[in-house]
Amino acid sequence: MWDGTISVCLSTSSSDIRAQADALTPGYGSKGERLVAGIVPLSADHKLVMLIQSTRHFGYVLPKGGWETDEPTQEQAAKREAWEEAGVIVKVERSLGQICEQRKPEQLTPHAPKAAYYFFDAVVEEEMAEWPEKHKRRRKWMTYTEAMEVLKDRPELCEALNRSSIDKSR
Repeated sequence: MWDGTISVCLSTSSSDIRAQADALTPGYGSKGERLVAGIVPLSADHKLVMLIQSTRHFGYVLPKGGWETDEPTQEQAAKREAWEEAGVIVKVERSLGQICEQRKPEQLTPHAPKAAYYFFDAVVEEEMAEWPEKHKRRRKWMTYTEAMEVLKDRPELCEALNRSSIDKSR
């Protein structure tokens, strides 16, 4: 039975995710979806994930944002988002691949259109005291269990966290 969820994935095969990502151009995909790059910022021991305060909602989210036209790769876009939104310098460990849009049509807005998400598993190398969005975002380290509870209404973010290398026993 269809639950009303929109799927805008280009492929469900993990073997071609990397090739598809390399073939995309920044901004919008072939189906009109916004291309979003994000980071799952982990502590060095992989026991904690850093979440940031959402500017549109009262909760916390993973750092993510649009892939800009002057950025050659999604990885660069994701690292920029980690810096701008969370004030962290990260070392990307691996791609988590593409995550399909999972919001229902009524959850989509002009400020949050349908999207194709590309997340990266990364370790935080440095937390800066000052960063571009410090005045509008707080950051918080959480365990896997705490983060999953906070992100429960954002299935695409839960999926990224589940694909990450965070210690899921905590």
